[in-house]
Amino acid sequence: MKYDLIIVGAGPGGLACAARAAAAGLKTLVLEKKTQVGAKVCAGGITWNGLIRTVPADLAERSFPEQHLRTPLQHATLRSSTPIIATVDRQVLGMRMAELAAAAGAELRLGCRLCAIVGQEVTCQAAKSGRHERLLASFVVGADGSSSLVRRSLGLATEAAGVGITYQVPGDFPRMEWHLDPRRFASGYAWVFPHRRSASVGAYVDRRSMAASDLRRNFLSWAESQGIALGEVRGRAELINFDYRGYRFGNTFLVGDAAGLASGLTGEGIYSAIVSGEAVADIIVAKDGAAERLARLARNHHRHRRMLDLLNRNRLLAMLIGEAATLALRSGALNFSAIEMAHDHQPFSRQ
Repeated sequence: MKYDLIIVGAGPGGLACAARAAAAGLKTLVLEKKTQVGAKVCAGGITWNGLIRTVPADLAERSFPEQHLRTPLQHATLRSSTPIIATVDRQVLGMRMAELAAAAGAELRLGCRLCAIVGQEVTCQAAKSGRHERLLASFVVGADGSSSLVRRSLGLATEAAGVGITYQVPGDFPRMEWHLDPRRFASGYAWVFPHRRSASVGAYVDRRSMAASDLRRNFLSWAESQGIALGEVRGRAELINFDYRGYRFGNTFLVGDAAGLASGLTGEGIYSAIVSGEAVADIIVAKDGAAERLARLARNHHRHRRMLDLLNRNRLLAMLIGEAATLALRSGALNFSAIEMAHDHQPFSRQ
C-alpha cells in the first residue's frame, strides 16, 4: 500500500506531524509498536511558554508560578505573575493528540512493530496477528524516540545522550523543586515535579559524565536525605538523545528525540518534539516559515549543548556556574525563560 507520509512512532512529535500533514490533505499513516499511545518514562514537565504554544492548556494537571531551586549553598524561590512550568500526564496528552490526528484524517496503527526500512519502503509486523506488511511512502518521518530505528537506518550514531530516572510517588507535593548538586549529579540535577495525586521524583545526567548505575545510587541517597519515601514505587529509566545532526535526509525526516532535539542541559523533550513534528509536516507540504522555525529550535538546542559541554569540564566548575546562575535568578539578573528551549521561539499557526 502507498501513502504520502508514513510516520514511525506515536509520541508527541509523530502525532503532531500526523495531525498537521493529514489536515493538509496528505494520506498519512502512523505506526506505533505499543498497543496504547502516550505511556513513557517522563517527568511530564513543560515550561509554560512551551505549553501555551504547543499543548492545550486544559491538559495541565498542575501549574506553578513558583519554583524552588536548591544548590549546596543556596535556596532560591523564583516567582512569576504567570506559571513558569506545568505538569502533564503523558498518557492523557498522547490520547488527546491521537484523537486530533485521527480527526484530521490520519490512520493510526497501534501494536505494529517496524521490522525494516529501506529508503521510503517500510516493513512492519502486527503484534496481534504476526502478519508482515510492506508499505511504501513518498516521505518517511522517524518519530520513534531516543533509540530510533529510523535514525539507525540512516547510519546515524547516537553519541551524546542523557539518562533520566524517575519514580512516580503517590501523595500531595506542594512545591516544584530543582536540586543542583554536582557532587551527586555532575552536570545534571534532581527534581520534584508534582502532578495531580503524585509527583515525579527523579534525576537526570549526561551519561558521558556519569554512569546510570552511579546516578541511581546517588539519587537514592539524595532522596533519603530529603525525607522522600519511595516505598514500593518502582523506578524507571529512559535514554534522552540530544545528538542532533539534522532533520532531513532526502525524503526521510527525523523529529523530537529521534532527531536528537531534546535538551542535553535540561532534558526537555515534549516541546521540541511537537515543534519539530509540526514544522516537518509544513516543510513536506511546502508551507512558508517551517524551516526557520526548525532553525530557531536548533539554535536553542546548540546553546544548551554548549553550556552542557562547559559544565562537563569538571565538577568544581559546574558547582561555580550553578551557584552563579542561581544567584542571578534570585536577583532577577537572569530570567528563567532564558534557559528554556522555547526561549525566543516565535508562535506559529495551529491550523
